[in-house]
Amino acid sequence: MSEIGYTTLSRQSGLLNEMRLVANNIANSATTGYRSEGLIFSEYVQSAPGQESVSMGRANIRNTSLEQGTLSQTNGTFDLAIEGDGFFMVETPAGNRLTRAGNFSPNAQGDLVTVDGYRVLDNGQAPLFIPGDARSVSFGADGTLSADGQQLGQIGLFLPEEEAQILREDGVMFRVEGETVAATEAKVLQGFVEGSNVNTIHQLARMIEVQRAYEMGQSFLDHEDKRIRAAIDNLMKS
Repeated sequence: MSEIGYTTLSRQSGLLNEMRLVANNIANSATTGYRSEGLIFSEYVQSAPGQESVSMGRANIRNTSLEQGTLSQTNGTFDLAIEGDGFFMVETPAGNRLTRAGNFSPNAQGDLVTVDGYRVLDNGQAPLFIPGDARSVSFGADGTLSADGQQLGQIGLFLPEEEAQILREDGVMFRVEGETVAATEAKVLQGFVEGSNVNTIHQLARMIEVQRAYEMGQSFLDHEDKRIRAAIDNLMKS
């Protein structure tokens, strides 16, 4: 295959990866706490002594948007949303993880948990307990948990340290490589949940752009293949 063909194939591979991401964003446009994901394209130059360099496109760096999603009022006692920069921390079998999905509920043991059953942690990274006989439960703007007017704890709001790296594990869970700090500027809203931050119209438009670009690249590869085949046929006849 010619150098142009390899370059086009690398571009096609990146476009296909982006198409998958865009489709996943659209599929999760109604998922509570979902963060939209994009793809960063970069140039990869391959060279060797005495040969011309070949420039190829690479698209293997994912970029997660941390913009605020739409806040929807549910009036649910254990539905919580974060206004501002910050994450809830939950305990999973693989370690503590960050999330913006605040559709919580108490389990049979009284622990506040996510929809997957992971325990929600307080500002000291310990599980939050909800008394089963509590008649009223409230969360203050700073995350303070009270039951029947008595303070029981404070739900934790965290941010990765500036040098820490945040890595997506699925649509709503993130792993931090490094340390976390308290998100002191963020506020907790009880009776609200934060929706996905996906801009559906933008994602649909991007899907069309990527599809057209992929079709154009495929058309070029088809023409290149025909050109090479014709050149080989002519050589064999001569």
